[in-house]
Amino acid sequence: MKTLLLILAALLALPVLADDGDHYYSTSNLHPDRRLDLWQKECGSCHMAYPPGLLPAAAWRKMMSRLDKHFGADASLSANEQGELTDFLVKHAGSARRVGSEVIRITETPHFVKEHRKIAESVWERASIKSAANCQACHLRAAEGDFSERQIRIPR
Repeated sequence: MKTLLLILAALLALPVLADDGDHYYSTSNLHPDRRLDLWQKECGSCHMAYPPGLLPAAAWRKMMSRLDKHFGADASLSANEQGELTDFLVKHAGSARRVGSEVIRITETPHFVKEHRKIAESVWERASIKSAANCQACHLRAAEGDFSERQIRIPR
């Protein structure tokens, strides 16, 4: 009986992850370390540091293996930094079942496509948004990993 109560208490202590995307990709559960700082510094220097949970491990490995051709830019890092950053992204990656297989564009993952299926192409082209990859244009707390519908404002 005591063991059962301990198991129940442990299960109740686990955070509940909403499967509706609210905080599924939250960056608040990432443990601070040098790799977290490296991710924010390197990835965030050109665009939002996308939460690692938005892609599966295989996609992060693939993306990190060709940083010299990172979506038309050279995002090369030292071998040490590349390894550390790859380890960090893989450790915190999303499940392939939820976010797709080896698609490396977040905007092409099944989850993204499903969640944005009703957004007209003309909305992505607005000067205030520019592209589907600009999460922060509509998701007010995207940098914190909060993509909940309560935190959306689609700019004109």
